Amino acid sequence: MLKQQVLRPVRAIVISPLPMPQCHQTVQPRRKSAAVAASRSTALAGPPKVQAIRRHRTSGLPTEGCYVAARDAVTTYVALGANLGDAAQALRQAVAAVRLLPLTQVTRTSSLYKTAPLEAGPSGEQRAPGGDYINAVIEVQTSLTAPEFLTELQRIELAAGRERPYINAPRTLDLDVLLYGRGSIDSKHLTVPHPRMMERAFVLVPLAEIAPALITAVQLQAVAHQ
Repeated sequence: MLKQQVLRPVRAIVISPLPMPQCHQTVQPRRKSAAVAASRSTALAGPPKVQAIRRHRTSGLPTEGCYVAARDAVTTYVALGANLGDAAQALRQAVAAVRLLPLTQVTRTSSLYKTAPLEAGPSGEQRAPGGDYINAVIEVQTSLTAPEFLTELQRIELAAGRERPYINAPRTLDLDVLLYGRGSIDSKHLTVPHPRMMERAFVLVPLAEIAPALITAVQLQAVAHQ
């Protein structure tokens, strides 16, 4: 049982659906004559990929362009957190911004949870400086690749005034990719599954709320002391 004074529901995120950017498109196969296909064989070598196109979005955050989907949507889970300013409102605005991302749909949102800031100490995690966090997890369907999706999330963080002056610094908005389908990614900029998600009650509890099949009772019990 999680300690009531450390981790407790605040209230559910309730955001009305927002209009999606009008430049979203999905690549559809087109029939080509044998002559046209032969003339373009070298230019089109290799499997189709998600490609940027020069179109302006009609709403949402500024980006370098929109994307054309040439792949199936991937179920992705994102952790949201903030502890500066109106943190609850920051998370609501972040969810609204994710709804506006190209080729992306928010399918589930958890409640908002209030949690104490933590950092690694000599005897394990301990309370870090700063006010309490507001946390949540959302489920997303996206046809963006993992690096593209991460880039878009970082744009949302920057638009919210996110800075990284030092490790575990208080923040206006933090967006972490927890899971990207069943994929395993270990790169300089992104590690999926998130390497510390199983150690954090503020991740596992809201994740279990919207995707209970992903989290076991044993995993929840392991973070129940937080």
